[in-house]
Amino acid sequence: MTQTVEIIDVGPRDGLQSQPTLVDTETKLELIGRLVAAGIRRLEVASFVNPKRVPQMADADAVVAGLPRVPGVRYIGLVLNEQGLERALASGIEQINCAAVTTDTFCQRNQGRNASEMLDAIEALARRAHAAGRFFGVTIAASFGCPFEGEVAPARVVAIADRLAQIGVDEIALADTIGVAVPSDVTRLVEAVAPVVGDIPLRVHFHNTRNTGIANVAAAVEAGVRVVDASCGGVGGCPFAPGATGNVGTEDVLYLLHRMGYATGIDVDAVIATARWLEGPLAAPMPAMVTRAGLFPPALST
Repeated sequence: MTQTVEIIDVGPRDGLQSQPTLVDTETKLELIGRLVAAGIRRLEVASFVNPKRVPQMADADAVVAGLPRVPGVRYIGLVLNEQGLERALASGIEQINCAAVTTDTFCQRNQGRNASEMLDAIEALARRAHAAGRFFGVTIAASFGCPFEGEVAPARVVAIADRLAQIGVDEIALADTIGVAVPSDVTRLVEAVAPVVGDIPLRVHFHNTRNTGIANVAAAVEAGVRVVDASCGGVGGCPFAPGATGNVGTEDVLYLLHRMGYATGIDVDAVIATARWLEGPLAAPMPAMVTRAGLFPPALST
């Protein structure tokens, strides 16, 4: 039986938030509509954060208000604090994602709290989100390394995952925020975290900063992960992590998984077409390899 992997396209949020060119609301909605038409059923579309820090996300409320409502499609918004949660709940977005960070330095710079304080805040945010009937997931940022403190011990990530499981979050993501992991790191961490999260789905988020992102996706899926983040065209990065460029490209991940025999329900040709279209608004070529090289064999479409 063919196994299915769920792809979450984070391009409308993580992909656009660090771009030098401001993208207007209409263009964001066009991007989202194209990705939905391609068959993507979960998308991260907005970040309810301080617009002075992330100006690309200043129109989060307007984006959510204009989202195409298609049966089976779920949209995710990022929140980092109580104010962001208030906005997210008011917007009506279906799913909420928050970020825990493995190290104090990165957490302080990214969220204005140390790592322990952020976990306490997440517990309160999760309670409120669940009381409002919303899905609440958490990404463990810098799971494989910190731009300020260096190596992160797997035991630290396991401890955070255990705390999140006790809180009762709906999904836990392991994020290589600065793109330092290699496949053996991924296999080891997934195998260490899986026993403590129980039935809570594991999700992975890789950056291709050092050209290991696609290999890391393969390692995660082979280790049993069935939810993978990717960004159309491979655009994105973290504005608070120096040098953290490039999410793995959605079309690159689709090519990998389809050739490995996994099903996604997504039309890779349509994603490639969307990536080529996106080069116009961003005034830059897409870093994803499959958009440039094409599929193999040339007629392959799934």
